[in-house]
Amino acid sequence: MRRSTLVRTSLSALLLIGTWATAGIAPATAAPSAGAEAKAPASAGMLTAMQKDFGLTESQAVARLAAEKTATAVEVKAKRAAGAAYAGSWFNPESSTLTVATTSAAKAEAIRATGATVKLVAHSEKQLDAAKDRIDAIADDAPAGVSGWRVDAKANQVVVDVVADRKNDSDVRAFVAQAREAGPVTVEETAEAPTTFAAGTVGGDPYYTGNVRCSIGFSVYGGFVTAGHCGGTGSAVYGWDGSYIGNFQGSTFPGNDYAWVNVGSGWWTVPVVLGWGTVSDQLVRGSNEAPIGASICRSGSTTHWHCGNIQAKNVTVNYSQGAVYSMTQTSVCAEGGDSGGSYISGDQAQGVTSGGSGNCTSGGTTFYQPLNPILSRYGLTLHTA
Repeated sequence: MRRSTLVRTSLSALLLIGTWATAGIAPATAAPSAGAEAKAPASAGMLTAMQKDFGLTESQAVARLAAEKTATAVEVKAKRAAGAAYAGSWFNPESSTLTVATTSAAKAEAIRATGATVKLVAHSEKQLDAAKDRIDAIADDAPAGVSGWRVDAKANQVVVDVVADRKNDSDVRAFVAQAREAGPVTVEETAEAPTTFAAGTVGGDPYYTGNVRCSIGFSVYGGFVTAGHCGGTGSAVYGWDGSYIGNFQGSTFPGNDYAWVNVGSGWWTVPVVLGWGTVSDQLVRGSNEAPIGASICRSGSTTHWHCGNIQAKNVTVNYSQGAVYSMTQTSVCAEGGDSGGSYISGDQAQGVTSGGSGNCTSGGTTFYQPLNPILSRYGLTLHTA
């Protein structure tokens, strides 16, 4: 089922811990052994990619991953300590600290005790989410010049993003005025409107449905997850070699942008994200959600492997097909055909590529559908190493 020229002897270690092959996409290089991965925060290839994309030394990349892992654990405890006064949190890679916003000075000491720094703000996360929900309720009225809206924990506001050269359009101004009535809202400008990252059929290592090419997200037991806009429920899916893989068992878009495909007919799954020769293939060990500010990398069938940072969560993206809610925004680039592909932070699966703006030549902004809600929605179990 896979290209025989790409088989690597060193992959034999993986066969001991799980079945092999990410639904028809051939790996460019072998994955490190499970034992080697357990002793390091990430593979040597991922560390190399972080050095390239972030301008870090190897020791700085190792330290950053360790700090992000600590921040992920601290965030859970700090959120519990803040209770109803919790107003969001974010990781600062420069200081390797997690900042937790709270509306209560009385909670500050308990939050600091978890290892986080504290920022006092006016609005709780619950209040910001409620304001965003009120804007979500008028999503059908959003014009093309409004690219989306999101909760910005640092600003303690709901940010409405408008396309710069459309900001004075009467329909954009009317929507912004209506959005401001929802609560603490501010406006920021973007260069262009987001689009999904599906593409017409071309050669490569993707999966295909109809005349659309997309990318596999993460293996789950019985199949894989991907983007909903790539195909409707029941649609047949074919691998890089044209052979039948399975069908979309569930798919939602817009509203959400997620789907899952069953795997059969000689195809099987493995807990690996492809590095495409840029880095070694990455083992997936869980799906703990990384905080805002953490580094994150994406794998897709068009532009392969790229890294960036998590910029925002709970983002509503206004595609031409309709709004998609609860997305995560990143500085990672992507292009057509990358849709559905994997976002991973360290060895923790984060989500699947939905869309964005820009490209991998000049840079861009992308959005992913967080993974854990997909698993919960369809009752799936992530395939981990």
